[in-house]
Amino acid sequence: MNAVELDSVTHRYGKVQALDGLNLTVRQGEMFGFLGRNGAGKTTTLKLLMGLLRADKGSITVLGRSVKRMPTGLKQRIGYVCQEPNFYPWMTAGQLGAFVGSFYPTWDAPEFQRLLRMLDVPQDRRASEMSGGTRTKLGLALALAPRPELLLLDEPTAGLDPVARREFNDQLQSLQREQGTTVMFSSHLVGEVEQLAQRVGIVQAGTCRFEGEVGALRTRVRRIAGDAALMPGEGFVRLRGDIWQAEPVLWEQAGWPPGTVVEALSLEDIFLAYARTDSVPA
Repeated sequence: MNAVELDSVTHRYGKVQALDGLNLTVRQGEMFGFLGRNGAGKTTTLKLLMGLLRADKGSITVLGRSVKRMPTGLKQRIGYVCQEPNFYPWMTAGQLGAFVGSFYPTWDAPEFQRLLRMLDVPQDRRASEMSGGTRTKLGLALALAPRPELLLLDEPTAGLDPVARREFNDQLQSLQREQGTTVMFSSHLVGEVEQLAQRVGIVQAGTCRFEGEVGALRTRVRRIAGDAALMPGEGFVRLRGDIWQAEPVLWEQAGWPPGTVVEALSLEDIFLAYARTDSVPA
């Protein structure tokens, strides 16, 4: 069973087309990285999956259930960490656990305590006294304590320093392996996605341009250096400049004239080739 399926989903904010026929699948039990520049549609997608927004068109399936309005029972099976978690400032981590836990029939109080210790979150410190990185880790503990089947993370490491970011990502990987949770996380940090994700989706101007394994992406997108008049023909699509996309079999079968160099690319180079064509709302 797939954990998430979006079929031709569109969503508009006033005159701005946030999503335009988005198709996306996240498999059960995987770590899925959702890449896109700011304004590409990542946050909108996650809010639709959480039931915070409603799609204008298309269908959304979450944990095997087709949804238009997100029922409470389904929300209780999903963990969500936004980019800037907001908590009642006077509450300590322990008090927030008791408060949030009251909404989840599957809340595991001992697990929450273990997560606080593992993530180095002081149990008796008020939220207003925590650093941004500590609040992010508290948000992860609150999201994981109900043992969700699906965990949605909206650029959770944005604003963290490199040490805190690495620590958060290492702990996320460990926790995902322990609990077997399906994780979908958005980011524009290519290195972070490459480190964590088993599969990736690249969204550009509200449309998914690629979905699959990083290795498969590298076999489809390459740089061609050579005579501009001898560029490839049918089946090849120019992404940007001298970077082209085609099915692997076309790359293998193509006959290149003397002097042509076909180069493999890093995930960052490929992402930039997609992302720099984005139309980003002001």
